[in-house]
Amino acid sequence: MHSTMKITHPYTRRTFLRGLGVTMALPWLESLPVWGDEQPKRDGSQPPVRFAVLFAGNGFHSKEWWAKGEGAGMELGKVLAPLHPHREKLLFLRGLYNQEALIGGIHSCQTGNLLTGAHLAPGGEIKSGVSCDQVLAERLKEQTKVPSLVLACEPSIAAIHKNYSMVYSSHISWSSATTPTPLELYPALAFDRLFRDEVGRADKSVLDAVREDARSLRHHVSQADQRRLDEYLSSVREVEQRLEQAGKAGRLQGWRPTLSQPDLPRPADGIPQDIDQHMRLMCDILVLAFRTDATRVCTLKLNNDHSSLRFPNLTASAGKGGIDYMIHHLLSHTNGADWLKVNQFFTQQLAYIAGKLDQVQEGERTLLDNSMLLFCSSMMTGNHENNQLPVVLLGSGGGQIKTGRILDYLGKPNRKMCSLYLSLLDKAGVHLDRFGDSKERLAEI
Repeated sequence: MHSTMKITHPYTRRTFLRGLGVTMALPWLESLPVWGDEQPKRDGSQPPVRFAVLFAGNGFHSKEWWAKGEGAGMELGKVLAPLHPHREKLLFLRGLYNQEALIGGIHSCQTGNLLTGAHLAPGGEIKSGVSCDQVLAERLKEQTKVPSLVLACEPSIAAIHKNYSMVYSSHISWSSATTPTPLELYPALAFDRLFRDEVGRADKSVLDAVREDARSLRHHVSQADQRRLDEYLSSVREVEQRLEQAGKAGRLQGWRPTLSQPDLPRPADGIPQDIDQHMRLMCDILVLAFRTDATRVCTLKLNNDHSSLRFPNLTASAGKGGIDYMIHHLLSHTNGADWLKVNQFFTQQLAYIAGKLDQVQEGERTLLDNSMLLFCSSMMTGNHENNQLPVVLLGSGGGQIKTGRILDYLGKPNRKMCSLYLSLLDKAGVHLDRFGDSKERLAEI
């Protein structure tokens, strides 16, 4: 006769580093069980799969969105050239589309159901469907501090265009059929949401608040995990410092002004002037969110469809000033050299995220390997072509997806975006009979 001893551990993935007003999720550590494990395993547990969608509105250059070959020999068009270092961890998907986006109207009608596959209500009514990211977030909401992070670099538009609400062109994430998930435009508030119990409380570094708890944790993990913990805490501090410096420079909205009274009239509401820094900070926060396991689901809307962004940070092809002489939407109709530069600027954000994730080792794989980064737009080109969509996937979902390939679905009976979502949800542990307008997976993924 023998008894079974229940193994316990003072720190589990259900435990956070805690301090006054601060709750900080632990990064993945081989010494501790992953969220959802009932008991720790002797050999450590597998890191979770993360899912992110990066959206770029108005499509891409008509002649430079392409890929050829496979693996290390894969060639990429100029739009995707920034992803060349990651080509072996890339899946290029050609020919996928949303049938409901073809019903009429442009921009709004093509964008509002990008992640839902649902029929959109016209005439100013708001009705789409629950998006794939929020389906996953709902299933994982008990396992992370933040169910999902929905970031944006351009505010929502309130108007009607071609008989459809422009809310559709401003949101890709939907919590319900009638409720787009609120956008977080401010990097500082997104950062607070990850780490602070009271959003906006920024009287001291989060690291100072959890220092004692972190010191105690070091005695309970392996040497390799101690190094991971140190690297993680350093990365948190790095982002804190960058946010602090950006705020002091007055480059971000949402920070307290340096003057007690403004010396200029109040400007119109908007996003930070420096779009390059705004996007980069949002990319950093996405990486940090995944690295800390504060959330496993994130969407980053780089801009709206029918976008009004300008790009003074990019040098115009004429060599005189930046690309701020025309808004993004109008520029998309030119299909010229400056449009290509803007496309590459957007792709550089994805490449930056992929590079950061690939530097983080998680067991036998990297954080990029354990993620699925979906990069897409709601139209192929600025001329509203959406009978096929530009889609790239980076990461293998924890080794479940064979990358370094091109999959061409053009002309095949099953080429629905929702079939892709069913496949990706499977990799994240959510198995559905159907999603949106599809009941079948993409067998090759």
